[in-house]
Amino acid sequence: MQVIRSSDIGNYLYCHRAWWYRRQGFESENQAELASGTQLHRVHGRKVLAAGLMRTLGLLLLLLALVLLVAYCTAQLL
Repeated sequence: MQVIRSSDIGNYLYCHRAWWYRRQGFESENQAELASGTQLHRVHGRKVLAAGLMRTLGLLLLLLALVLLVAYCTAQLL
């Protein structure tokens, strides 16, 4: 059974001929551009991951601040 990847579908929809050549084992002539695009996607992925981690850290710090505020206000009432 052959697996069909979403990137294969995207490549086919973008250019049927390029998809066929790739399936036949021909290498693309724009290897430098492909490598550059892969690197850009890798860098972008790292930035997205870092942004998600920073958001989570920010929410945790906000929660901690709220807990400390409630604890402080409760201590002031007693």
